[in-house]
Amino acid sequence: MSRTITIDRFLTKSEDWVPVKPDENYKQITARLWGKGLTLRGEVPGSAIAAARQYCAKAGQFLISRIDARHGAFGIVPEELDGALVSNDFPCFNIDASTVLPHFFEWYSRTPEFIDLCRRASEGSTNRVRMKEAKFLKMTVPLPSLDERRRIVEKLDRVAALVDDRRNAIEAAERETQALLLKAFQRAIDGAPLRPMSEVAPLVRREVEIETDKEYTEIGVRSFYNGIFHRRTMPGSEFSWQSLFWVKNGDLVFSNLMAWERAIAVAEEHDEGTVGNHRMLTCEVNPNLATPEFLMAYFRTFEGFSSVVGHSPGTIARNKTLSSKKLPTILVPTPSLAAQRWYDSIEAKAREVRAIRASTAQDVEGLLPAMLHEIFVGRAKAA
Repeated sequence: MSRTITIDRFLTKSEDWVPVKPDENYKQITARLWGKGLTLRGEVPGSAIAAARQYCAKAGQFLISRIDARHGAFGIVPEELDGALVSNDFPCFNIDASTVLPHFFEWYSRTPEFIDLCRRASEGSTNRVRMKEAKFLKMTVPLPSLDERRRIVEKLDRVAALVDDRRNAIEAAERETQALLLKAFQRAIDGAPLRPMSEVAPLVRREVEIETDKEYTEIGVRSFYNGIFHRRTMPGSEFSWQSLFWVKNGDLVFSNLMAWERAIAVAEEHDEGTVGNHRMLTCEVNPNLATPEFLMAYFRTFEGFSSVVGHSPGTIARNKTLSSKKLPTILVPTPSLAAQRWYDSIEAKAREVRAIRASTAQDVEGLLPAMLHEIFVGRAKAA
């Protein structure tokens, strides 16, 4: 793949400007980063668009973001975005199909090498870096023979279809797993009594007597049930202005500011001995009434999460706080410990399956980038 061609040999800037009419609706485009293409940003009335005129993108054109080209924000306009409007920061280019197969260029544009090309064509200070069109158009890209281009496109399309099929199968399997877990949970709680959190998992404050020369690791809770993370480790002298509380393995931890966004988690063994500030509400589960995993499963359900939201007053995110007074009043189902452990065992098996599935998904997602590298870099070095 030794032959190259300058980009201006097959890309020509479109000057298809259209006036924006206030009483008409227009599609708008978002360019996703790292070569992931274009998608619909939304539809807005012309009255919501500040500019008097904008570019009218056409299906098959190559659209690129001046600001984020160096981050892979570009793509070929799909049929469903034909006629969408974009600002001057998103120049559109017509592709000369007699010189370069558009689909071949689309595949090449997804490579790290093309993104690096866009980075080298961008100039400016930290907050004002822009792609320079003249520099971009004089960059060179590989151009193998027409037959080889067709073979490359056919091969990548075939693999992409297989990847899509596998991705869809993984997603379908996950939906099935979720449905089975919900069914098992409903079976476990059928007829179970409701008890307040104050009885089942009371809020416990294990206040830390901060020593200035000792180091403490502070936790946070990620939103959307994504677990506990260790925010920082610092000497006590850096924490002296606030109160800290010990976290123990098995605690059910709520971020009182973000519980409404599913920032709820169970502390694990590696979290033992970390600390949380007053925003981290730690509940110590009564082992005679519940298991931490089962309570966590409840707060993942629609009913459980709704109870958290219902006990988090406020109308905007900053004020939508789960208070330490309201949390203990939340009612939770408490079937027998045998029933809870039965469900926990099923969920543990589901986690094992998910781990295998996640590893498979990672391998699948890495297949196309690996092939792109082999085709456009490996062959070029071998040539």
